[in-house]
Amino acid sequence: MIRAWLYFVAVLIIAMVVVGGATRLTHSGLSITEWQPIHGVIPPIGEAEWQEEFQKYQQIPEYRIVNPDMTLAEFKGIFWWEWSHRILGRLIGFAVLLPLLFFWVTGRIERALVPKLITIFVLGGIQGAIGWWMVASGLVDRTDVSQYRLATHLTFACIILCYVLWVARGLSPMAPPARDAIRTAARVIVGLVLVQIFLGGLVAGLDAGMGFNTWPLMDGQWVPGGLLAQSPVWRNFFENAMTVQFDHRLVAYVVLLATLFHAWQARGTRQAGSAAILFLLVVLQASIGITTLLMAVPLELGLLHQFGAVVVLSAAVLHLRAMSPGREAAMVQA
Repeated sequence: MIRAWLYFVAVLIIAMVVVGGATRLTHSGLSITEWQPIHGVIPPIGEAEWQEEFQKYQQIPEYRIVNPDMTLAEFKGIFWWEWSHRILGRLIGFAVLLPLLFFWVTGRIERALVPKLITIFVLGGIQGAIGWWMVASGLVDRTDVSQYRLATHLTFACIILCYVLWVARGLSPMAPPARDAIRTAARVIVGLVLVQIFLGGLVAGLDAGMGFNTWPLMDGQWVPGGLLAQSPVWRNFFENAMTVQFDHRLVAYVVLLATLFHAWQARGTRQAGSAAILFLLVVLQASIGITTLLMAVPLELGLLHQFGAVVVLSAAVLHLRAMSPGREAAMVQA
């Protein structure tokens, strides 16, 4: 029961990441300008409340500079995306807390497992705070949220997903540990995928996917000029849309080669099947990414690409956990 519950939470987190991607692609993230954990659950009811909410949005730079001609009907369209994202976050909190209390009070969890499950809940609370920290960056001096904070928010969600899957998979019977070299390669792949997701957050935050929509060349070159145009140099890796997209492409190639090598490395072992599946998922995700870029990030493909990223990450984490020593299932009482 605990394993099934944790996998359900993981599915909810994946849905949260995808809906979060939709709020970015539809430029909906700043439509709700206040953080009201309780009152915010209820959306506006009636014309007067909708007008009040719209007036709050009209006070921020995004409306005044980017959307001065927006109608109330158009505002409702972006409002519902952001409201859905926030309400899903609250639902995940309840989906973690209530079963945790039930299993704990009824004595279904051994003491050693309790801190891990509490950690999941605490991480979720931290993620909510990071989400508001991200939104706040776009309410005063900017017309959008900070790409630094957006990438942090996305990556932290994926770290929580990794932890939930790690604990859940540890509650299943484990095969004998794999060779150290195979486990090391699997760890590197998980790290690379997280780095790539962080870079994807920067790409989204800078709308970097809307430009340089050719492949394999970028701006007509293998290595385009202007990659280090900003000063100091380090800013290019976070604030230069060309550099950020170029880095995202490069890390994609590295992930592809790493998973290909790992599949070859694992041949003839118990891990051969899952390593091959992981490589094929990366190939599919790379294909989706290229198509998304060539079509200048339509909403459906953008969301599919973000979904593909968390699927690859989930597969990488489960693959690594299955070959790692230790088994938490013994902590759970029959």
